[in-house]
Amino acid sequence: MKGNLEKVEKVAKDICEKHHVGLYDMELKNTKKGKVLSVEITKIGGVSIDDCENVSRNLSAFLDENDLIPGKYYLEVSSPGIERNLTQKKHYVSAINEKVKVTYKTEEATKTVVGILKEVFPEHITVLVEEELEEIKFKDIKKAKTVFELKK
Repeated sequence: MKGNLEKVEKVAKDICEKHHVGLYDMELKNTKKGKVLSVEITKIGGVSIDDCENVSRNLSAFLDENDLIPGKYYLEVSSPGIERNLTQKKHYVSAINEKVKVTYKTEEATKTVVGILKEVFPEHITVLVEEELEEIKFKDIKKAKTVFELKK
């Protein structure tokens, strides 16, 4: 199944490129209603409903033709939202200079910080928290996301 998902991801990237959007994330998950292939797309200026429809239509046609996901499943195509989860290094890179909330483990406990993501390195990130740079190793991060603040 993993090989099939890699093929689906490659095709999803190609379809996204054709429609001038980027593939942000993709996940096949089991839910109460069955298997769901969740595809998140992004573009500068925001994703429209038409963008989601176009990618969904093309990806659905490909999946129907090639039967890469066995059994019944649902396809969901959406934007990652204003507050997007950061799960891959490329997500962190795209969020440099944005406000982020990072929950990570330390030797003593779990800690959560909110600050500006300043840099992304191969093994860690740096977040500016109240005028101090905090270095957080990727291996210690439990959860991270961008934080939206309405500007006054």
